[in-house]
Amino acid sequence: MSNLVQQSYAAPTDGSPGSLYLVATPIGNLEDMTYRAVRTLQESDIIAAEDTRQSRKLLTHFDIPAKPLFSYHEHNKAASGPEIIRYIIEGKNVALVSDAGLPAISDPGADLVSLAIAAGIAVIPIPGANAALSALIASGLPTERFTFIGFLPRERKDIINQLGELTSAHGTLIFYESPHRVKKTLSLMGEVLGNRKVTLARELTKRYEEFLRGTVEECSAWLEDHPPLGEYCIVVEAGSVEDEVREQNAWWQEIALEAHVQHYEEQGLNRKDAMKKTASDRGVSKRDVYNALLNE
Repeated sequence: MSNLVQQSYAAPTDGSPGSLYLVATPIGNLEDMTYRAVRTLQESDIIAAEDTRQSRKLLTHFDIPAKPLFSYHEHNKAASGPEIIRYIIEGKNVALVSDAGLPAISDPGADLVSLAIAAGIAVIPIPGANAALSALIASGLPTERFTFIGFLPRERKDIINQLGELTSAHGTLIFYESPHRVKKTLSLMGEVLGNRKVTLARELTKRYEEFLRGTVEECSAWLEDHPPLGEYCIVVEAGSVEDEVREQNAWWQEIALEAHVQHYEEQGLNRKDAMKKTASDRGVSKRDVYNALLNE
């Protein structure tokens, strides 16, 4: 059975389900808000918000008439999600907003989107400000390929494991981090990823927006004298080709030559081809491998 799902936008008719609108909100400066976002909030029947108090302030600022506000966040999504879906099925249009930026990025909005799609509900993005991409384009680091990681785990060993998986990742890396953890995170990045170029972006689009560009060590030293304030985006350069080669070769560095050859024989290569592949890995000639094995 095919899992293909096609969605095309069409205005709902009487008796049909409503839609779920993913509405971007300001990440700092209220002028981040788009005309379309304001209109969508004005026309929606219900607004689902991460923090209803914060969202009420936003509605007041843009003179959006009062309407039902539903709390939807990480700790109540199991109960609130199905309830919101029920309202949409009954014909209500629901606008989902986060505290800042695009909903469903590092927040439980992604779960609500999955529920909506499973129920056959149209999901309509209303684009706008996003902290990760704003930090990336102003970082000075390559933008043609990037990976968004978001927040790292809490425990040291889990952070190290996740960073370890990114050592040879292609493209620029983007992280979110809180002010009280950013120094620890930079330290672990230096330990696992090395002293790469980074950009620390904070207070994006706000009055005191700041970009700090340098190496991991340079930025860490700066933070020792300038206590971190505000939420951070950390943009990290990709690993070098040398790092990638080193990572690819790591598996055979600690094993004997014979074990290296046997590894490829177990994958189905004959002895001659296994020796040739081993020689290629180690940057030596096949004759050198052959002679070394004779002398073992």
